[in-house]
Amino acid sequence: MKLGYARVSTIGQDLETQIERLESAGVEKDQLFIEKVTGIKMAAREQIKALLKHARSGDHIYVTKIDRLARSILDLNKIVSELLEKGISITFIDHNMTFKADAKDDPFQMLLFNTLGSFTQFERDMIVSRTGEGRKRAMNNGKKMGRKAQPDQNIKQAIKLFEAREEKRMTISDISKLTGVPRSTIYAEYKKLKNQMIKT
Repeated sequence: MKLGYARVSTIGQDLETQIERLESAGVEKDQLFIEKVTGIKMAAREQIKALLKHARSGDHIYVTKIDRLARSILDLNKIVSELLEKGISITFIDHNMTFKADAKDDPFQMLLFNTLGSFTQFERDMIVSRTGEGRKRAMNNGKKMGRKAQPDQNIKQAIKLFEAREEKRMTISDISKLTGVPRSTIYAEYKKLKNQMIKT
């Protein structure tokens, strides 16, 4: 069976190109494992864990690029080794690289795989380093970091909708999307409002 895995790091990034490439490789839509999460935090990646649990001997997994599977050289080698040991093959489409479970190791391909994996981790480490330097520089210049404060009117609207959520049949996620106020802020502001009402 052909299985596919696609991943982006942030909500704003587009998955469609990856999905199209996987479908072109013959992966059916219902055999795609898709998630929006950073590639470095394996514990938070529910779909890759589901894929590894779902795949069986004889299956073939398709991923567009090495950095979509993982951004750590250790994780990359661990995942690929685990798949091959279970009799599962894997193809990285854009790199034209396939590891077959029943084939002997190709030293040159392993060198290329580890080289690309190392560049992937290096790129990620550089991004983290530059981000940290930029944040430190901004703080030294007096800029406040973190999320921008939500306008009072948005919060008030969110609280009203939250109080009437059962009547309007809305979830906290619906309210957050509609008002632009994070769920954590809605809960915190609602709790604050309830505490004020108790005191008065």
